[in-house]
Amino acid sequence: MRRRPDILIRLIAVFKLLKGGMLIALGVGALSMRHHHDGALNTWIHALAADPHGRYLTEVLARVTSFDAHQLRQIGIGSLAYASVFLVEGVGLLWRKPWAEVMTVIVTTSFIPLEAYELIERFSWAKVAVIVVNVLVVMYLLRRLRREGHWPFHRSLERG
Repeated sequence: MRRRPDILIRLIAVFKLLKGGMLIALGVGALSMRHHHDGALNTWIHALAADPHGRYLTEVLARVTSFDAHQLRQIGIGSLAYASVFLVEGVGLLWRKPWAEVMTVIVTTSFIPLEAYELIERFSWAKVAVIVVNVLVVMYLLRRLRREGHWPFHRSLERG
């Protein structure tokens, strides 16, 4: 019985670490493109445009080239800041720290309304899946925190 929760916590931790790694790549990429995003990226776009299978990648790269240096800086810094949150959550969960579970509940819950808004604006099944996974993660962690008595408000209610 003890094995299953450890596996789920590790899966959530790995998921958070992967998201953090992807955001680091995005942040570093955006910051590095500030200085020379016109020439090199346009070459990539022209090469990919010839490939009909690279249509979506071509569209993404075309949008990226429309950002100016200030926007790329904002994207880079924002991505790195958000990545740091994911990395703290992931490492804390791997170390089985209750504060990391609380942090994950708060951070994940805080983004569900934004994800729901984005879903309403532009529906996709991938967005539905992300919301469902995030809601399940929050429900699981809340149940686990309450069961183990680690939820911060749980103890104060018992004393009062």
